Amino acid sequence: MADLKFTKATDQEHEIKLDSHLISASWLFGMVYTGQNAKFEIRTVFVGNGAKVKATGKSEKGKKLGKVKGEMLNNVFVGAFEIPEKIDLDDQVYFEVELPDNGLNGESAKVPVYPTPKIKSIKWSAAEARRGEVLTLSAELENVRDGADAKLVIYEFDQDGAHDKISELMATIKGSKIEEKWEYEYFEDTDELPTSEEILRYGGTYNPPEYFFVIKIGELELGKAKQDSGLLQFKDWLEIKMLDNTGQEVCNVKYKVTLPDGSERKGSIGPQGFAREERIPPGRCLVEFEDSGGTQSST
Repeated sequence: MADLKFTKATDQEHEIKLDSHLISASWLFGMVYTGQNAKFEIRTVFVGNGAKVKATGKSEKGKKLGKVKGEMLNNVFVGAFEIPEKIDLDDQVYFEVELPDNGLNGESAKVPVYPTPKIKSIKWSAAEARRGEVLTLSAELENVRDGADAKLVIYEFDQDGAHDKISELMATIKGSKIEEKWEYEYFEDTDELPTSEEILRYGGTYNPPEYFFVIKIGELELGKAKQDSGLLQFKDWLEIKMLDNTGQEVCNVKYKVTLPDGSERKGSIGPQGFAREERIPPGRCLVEFEDSGGTQSST
């Protein structure tokens, strides 16, 4: 594109004509998959909002991908072609661009066609996790290239389907397999988790935080619809102490803990001055102490 030059006086109004240009026509990823949508992007300058644009998808071997029509907005247009299931895997696809009102046309680069990757297996190394534990996320895949990049995306499960993304791990596919380590940390405030009693007021049930992960290769996100990795549950722990009026630890006292899911545990504080309950559902707990004076409660 030529440099813009303006040599007229600046103390008067002038009308100048700016030439339109097609800057780029490109696929958003360097490959496409059979049976999937492949996104593309067209960029221009000085064509104006609403300028008509048409993209025609083709393959080197003459396969037609169809046409996508639309209008430019802020000199950008994003669209997608559906890649046919029945297309040769050694074929390459490209698209032609036309902006008829601006007299512009062009062609994208060619990208290879690959079969859609599939999951053979995907799993966590454990069914439960506590703060600071290191878990292994592993998967075995089909129709993938050795050395290809992938992402492991971890979500917090929501029964309504509004899953929250927690973390992303970069991975490399080796021998059709992925294996990455992840240190679990619970960042939310467990005090905000409702108890089973609070949820039952609204006809629900207590659900502890649960997590699943998916594999993302290019535009594809595999394993999300049915949470194929399985759900990882967060289990917490509780340390129990009882102090007297002087702040000293009280030993040899029995307690009862009502857990967030409504279940109960009983135990006693031994001579060490504390007790610890492991693998409990996270949230607010009710602790009751028994002594000669009756029962004391705390949360």
